Amino acid sequence: MADIKKNAVLSELLTEHSELIPVVNRFGIKLGVGEKTIEKICLENDLNIDFILTILNVYLDEEYNPEKDLDAFDVSLIVDYLKRTVENYMQASVPNLEKHFTPFIAMSGGENEELKLLHKIFYQFKSELSEHLQQGLEQLSDYPNELLHDLKNIIIRHISGNFNQNLAYAVIFSITALEKELHIHNRLLEKVLRPKLKELDSGHIEHLNHTFSDEHKLQEENKQLTNREIEVLKLIVQGRLNKEIADKLNISLNTVLSHRKNIIAKTGIKTVSGLTFYSISNGYVSPGDHVV
Repeated sequence: MADIKKNAVLSELLTEHSELIPVVNRFGIKLGVGEKTIEKICLENDLNIDFILTILNVYLDEEYNPEKDLDAFDVSLIVDYLKRTVENYMQASVPNLEKHFTPFIAMSGGENEELKLLHKIFYQFKSELSEHLQQGLEQLSDYPNELLHDLKNIIIRHISGNFNQNLAYAVIFSITALEKELHIHNRLLEKVLRPKLKELDSGHIEHLNHTFSDEHKLQEENKQLTNREIEVLKLIVQGRLNKEIADKLNISLNTVLSHRKNIIAKTGIKTVSGLTFYSISNGYVSPGDHVV
């Protein structure tokens, strides 16, 4: 049972519980903390120590009750922390899973029906998670874990045919890590956010809603490919060279290179095979089209 105190040496805590490293990073605490206590680090970084201890204890201990500490910090702290956590999921955890999942599917052949189902479930999960993040704070329900569980269960129990075992392991480990993160995140919603929201009037909650959800919507909009980028992408997966793309679309070579850079930045995918899989997944091309 966790009972982390302010005099705990943070480096010792992180050594024993390395899963806390991304948690403290969301507070702006970076590695290289020496032998400093949590209290000293909080003082140096102007952090609310009661809030930090609440998050760490709830994170590590499913039975921990933070009720006595909730009055010691403002609700804006937990909203900001959840926002940073959401950003971490969408910019790191989910892309890391996709980094293993995409080659796992691509290298296992296109005739495997189980893999086609896995592909469908994974992108359904991504879509549902993204939609979930756009809910207002009052409607924020537990994060969806069921599709991740189904994804892992199919790989472990039902997959057959030719597939890469090492990539399958990597996908399973990534799913398990994300499942655990979402489970703990749901615990923070239940034990910290919802009790704090009960203290607020509707005007304050509406202001926090804008802080929490609008920024995520803007980030999602910024990741959408433009029509021109989709045109370039479709030619890329056909195996066209940059000069051929420029001639086909009647644009300059530099413009093609700029579009390719934007496509990589928005999708997080650098290889043609990965972009092909992405294009098929999003309906830009079909498996029957001439793609490389």
